[in-house]
Amino acid sequence: MLKFKDYEYKRPDMEKVEEEIMYLIDEFEKANSSKEQDEIIGKINGIREEVESMSNLVYIRHSINTLDEYYEKEQEFLDENMPLYENLISRYMKALVNSKFRNELEEKWGSHLFNLSEIKLKTFSDEIIEDLVTENKLVSEYDKLIASAKIVFKGEERNLSQMQPFMQSTDRNTRKEAYEAYIGFFEENEDKFDTIYDKLVKVRDGIAKKLGFKNFVELGYARMGRTDYDAEMVANYRKQVFEDLVPVVVELKDRQRLRLGLNELKYYDEPLEFLTGNAIPKGSPEWILENGKKMYNELSKETAEFFNFMVERELMDLVSKKGKMSGGYCTHITKYDSPFIFSNFNGTSGDVDVLTHEAGHAFQFYLSRSFEVPEYHSPTLEACEIHSMSMEFITWPWMELFFEEDVEKYKFSHLSGAVNFIPYGVTVDEFQHFVYENPEATPEERKAKWREIEKKYLPFRDYEENDFLNRGGYWFRQGHIFQVPFYYIDYTLAQVCAFQFWIKAMEGDSEFWEDYLRLCRAGGSDSFLNLVKLAGLKNPFVDGTIREVIKPISKWLDSVDDTEF
Repeated sequence: MLKFKDYEYKRPDMEKVEEEIMYLIDEFEKANSSKEQDEIIGKINGIREEVESMSNLVYIRHSINTLDEYYEKEQEFLDENMPLYENLISRYMKALVNSKFRNELEEKWGSHLFNLSEIKLKTFSDEIIEDLVTENKLVSEYDKLIASAKIVFKGEERNLSQMQPFMQSTDRNTRKEAYEAYIGFFEENEDKFDTIYDKLVKVRDGIAKKLGFKNFVELGYARMGRTDYDAEMVANYRKQVFEDLVPVVVELKDRQRLRLGLNELKYYDEPLEFLTGNAIPKGSPEWILENGKKMYNELSKETAEFFNFMVERELMDLVSKKGKMSGGYCTHITKYDSPFIFSNFNGTSGDVDVLTHEAGHAFQFYLSRSFEVPEYHSPTLEACEIHSMSMEFITWPWMELFFEEDVEKYKFSHLSGAVNFIPYGVTVDEFQHFVYENPEATPEERKAKWREIEKKYLPFRDYEENDFLNRGGYWFRQGHIFQVPFYYIDYTLAQVCAFQFWIKAMEGDSEFWEDYLRLCRAGGSDSFLNLVKLAGLKNPFVDGTIREVIKPISKWLDSVDDTEF
């Protein structure tokens, strides 16, 4: 059996790839039947599978060890060459949407492929290739800067992930010192972060204008493949969050203040939920993995097969180490039908969350990997996040395995944390709308705007005398803002959907697992709102949805005596 370390990487020969795809596009346009065109689609998808699998292999291996010079060079090669590849795919999509046999092809592949292709075409032209190379390099620069963090704390050098346990310390001075040291890294590099972001905003604005958009907002949405909602609907959704959710979060934060026995809740107190300490997994990373195996074996035959596949092929790199990129993600190597989970275990409850969350993504890919169209392997990101966030709740009955006597403490913390997250998520979104509607804003104006929006959605946040945070520097730590503009509201939309799976499970709805499987198996074969419908969930954009969803959650949280934890 092939393990991840045996997956062979071979640098794509971009000239050969271009030659083959251009030849196939020409054949496609000359074809005399939909059957002929269909065969050519299969051949093009075969080439795409190879190139994209190699690109993902490099990304994974580079992020596991940013100090590995070989994969650093390969990442640089791909940063330079993937925009040229995107250009080829764009040409293929143009041929696809203009096919004289489009109706017959749509009958076979569904209209969603054509909708995605049409929206993708709006995001590309030959004219922007150089700009895309610049954008890729700037994002890699940000990743590298984040990975370079060496914070000397308690006599040891640590990266950003390794600072988290200290920021959750039950000792207030330790928490404060740890948070200040963590934020200190961003403050020390303030000019670098500002410069990278300023260049990113300018290059993205330039790309949008070259493509005929007024600014980057509309292009950002198109890049995300959002075919059935727009910025106006998102603004109305944020309004719902402000009106129906922020008051609930303000109340939850006050409960946290009381639990911690404080007169005032400061920013460095927020990571600590309980004076007795946050719920943490009761064993080593290996122990967590063993329990994860037991959990997925008991959950269902589908999850058992999937998780054993992941473990046997070593498709998870879970522990934080020197030179490893921060954060967690799931991606897939289509050539080997393999999802891959990357994380940075650091001894907090996040280790279990990341395992269930990223496993939700991986499980979806595993169930929909047989789709012949690459676009259908995974849906757009807000739909993707439903799989992961729902899996966090679906696995609740097994949380005792990890947290033992602290299981109720963990559940309270997990659910309230998910509620608390949403206003922050919309803060990030509203900020990005401001940034790209005002690309000429200075770094200072951007930070001031961040602080203003933060005060609106997170009115409880008190940065005490921390100058950098009071000036609005918190967002530097949010990689999505740099890497994938407008990718963040997705988490909050998905959270509203995942809450509905939690409600179904808590109310004993026996259909919820079948609903979840149906959603995962559908992969990316439909748009966000159609997938929401397919899973029997309420549309988050519809007025009243948040109010309705938050009721049973508030009721459950109110029924818990959190002062006992």
